[in-house]
Amino acid sequence: MSNAPPFRTDPAARVLATAARVLAIEGDALRTLAAALPADFAPAVEAMLACRGRVIVAGIGKSGHIARKIAATLSSTGTPAYFVHPAEASHGDLGTLTDADVCLLLSNSGETPELSDLIAHTRRFGLTLIALTGGPDSTLAREADLRLILPDAPEACIIGLAPTTSTTMALALGDALAVALMERRGFEADHFRTIHPGGRLGARLARAGQLMRGGEGLPLVAPDTAMPETLLLMTKAGYGIAGVVSDGRLVGVITDGDLRRNMVRLMEAQAGQVATRTPATVAPEMLAVEAVALMNARKITQLFVVDGDTRPLGILHIHDCLRAGVQ
Repeated sequence: MSNAPPFRTDPAARVLATAARVLAIEGDALRTLAAALPADFAPAVEAMLACRGRVIVAGIGKSGHIARKIAATLSSTGTPAYFVHPAEASHGDLGTLTDADVCLLLSNSGETPELSDLIAHTRRFGLTLIALTGGPDSTLAREADLRLILPDAPEACIIGLAPTTSTTMALALGDALAVALMERRGFEADHFRTIHPGGRLGARLARAGQLMRGGEGLPLVAPDTAMPETLLLMTKAGYGIAGVVSDGRLVGVITDGDLRRNMVRLMEAQAGQVATRTPATVAPEMLAVEAVALMNARKITQLFVVDGDTRPLGILHIHDCLRAGVQ
């Protein structure tokens, strides 16, 4: 008999192997779902698109958590949606449903008893009912107008019971519904910013015109303005930059760098002689994140925002962008 110590698998290696197995199982299930989408997927999208009210999403347990996320994603991408807890629905929250709503009910088995009152309500008042379930012959599937049937796939947990693969498929199908609705609506970045102004996502969609400093106090001078007068204006305005304008159009800018480069003759010169004649500018509708990238590339900290005729509208400073969360 060998005296070698018994082989012990490294715990970290076992954990990594488990993670890889779970992701492989769930990835295979998603590929199966993508290859054979439910027959009612497109009709379900059209039903939600035509909805005059809201998409009411409901589920219990793990399906309830997925339902909440689907409702939130729909709402933030242009489809008004609302999560209703099935237990609360049975105790008065059915009153939040109107005949203009569409109901999307989630249950992997399709036999969740807590959904029975919601199902009955949709049948009684003629609301369109969409089932998202893994049970093609279940009560929920039989009662529904449209059926989003998930393919039969093993759960990823070691005992094959904990909702893992099934909830991943439901979540992914909910995302697919939301994105398909976005494209059908023509939902674009500006629409997203309107309903998602906060946080980093909102900041990434901010426009230069929204963050610029404008108004009557812009430091603007004519090309023949003496530099002593220009310096006083720059100091008073506090921007560290001045725009040189001719016939109302921006023809150059003066920055601290221009002052240093012309130090010898500065006080005898005119603004047009000191200015940089081809300054970087941006349009007000440019995304602020793109303007920041331009400033970083040019190694500058501010630039003028101009209209289509190069008339100055304001000054965008990189610090204002950073304070707004634009990076």
